[in-house]
Amino acid sequence: MSIPLNDLQRRILDLAQERGALILAHYYQPLEIQDAAHVVGDSFEMARQAKEAEEDMIVLCGVRFMAESAKILSPHKTILLPAPDAGCPMADMVEPEDVLALREKYPNAAVMCYVNSSAAVKAVSDVCCTSSSAVRIARQMDAEEIIFIPDRNLGRYVAEQVPEKTFYFHPGFCPIHDRVTADQAKQAKTRYPHAVFAVHPECQEAVLAEADFVGSTSQILDFARTTPAAEIIIGTELSIVERLRRELPEKKIFSVSAGFICPNMKKIQLEDLYNALEKGVYEIKLSEAEIHAAKTSLDRMVAL
Repeated sequence: MSIPLNDLQRRILDLAQERGALILAHYYQPLEIQDAAHVVGDSFEMARQAKEAEEDMIVLCGVRFMAESAKILSPHKTILLPAPDAGCPMADMVEPEDVLALREKYPNAAVMCYVNSSAAVKAVSDVCCTSSSAVRIARQMDAEEIIFIPDRNLGRYVAEQVPEKTFYFHPGFCPIHDRVTADQAKQAKTRYPHAVFAVHPECQEAVLAEADFVGSTSQILDFARTTPAAEIIIGTELSIVERLRRELPEKKIFSVSAGFICPNMKKIQLEDLYNALEKGVYEIKLSEAEIHAAKTSLDRMVAL
């Protein structure tokens, strides 16, 4: 679908071409940011694109842990984050000391780290995962015991799919996904009785129990595009609802909660994106030691 661009969006793309920059945007970004990006994807897709891109400058429209992941996989490239205060509450819930304490408590367990975490936490983990790859990676790991950090909800979902292994959980969570309740899910299903319900595994276990489909952001998008259902309730960030409403006008797309908005993902505005390109500001910088330590867990994720 070709989307008409406004003047500022055209100026951004012209400036990116002039600077030799690639603009990446996460699916949770405002649609106007997504429309001004060269590539839109989830956190892993953005890191992969950054690594494989010919461009030496990457402007990443997302939050800090995503920009850090891109830097870890592309250490010699310039990675810019247009809103330097765009963080992730879940990533902030776990520190390297927490991981080391869990290792001491469960000495036979390997540490599986959700990509929604800092470079410092990745550095003390054995392998990273995304929400779409977590189950597959858990099954392929040699360890019979797994410490899953930092998202307790995704961890429990993975443990349910991989019952042959023993899991231990860090108590972190995504405040946006975690606040959705089973009652809200049931009310939405009652309000839209002909709709199927697709939900992200960062939601609570009781919410997942109400779902017709559980999957990552990219998987939810693919499900919505391919399901024969004419009505779909979406259990993840509101930008996905907005994107699907525009992309699939023949279907009715509903949100399970009107408050399903990540404020950190909405911090980057078009003016910020233009400013980052024009001035080359808010570069993500990590030491060689940080990059080397964190890269191992990301490389293992890619290998698995």
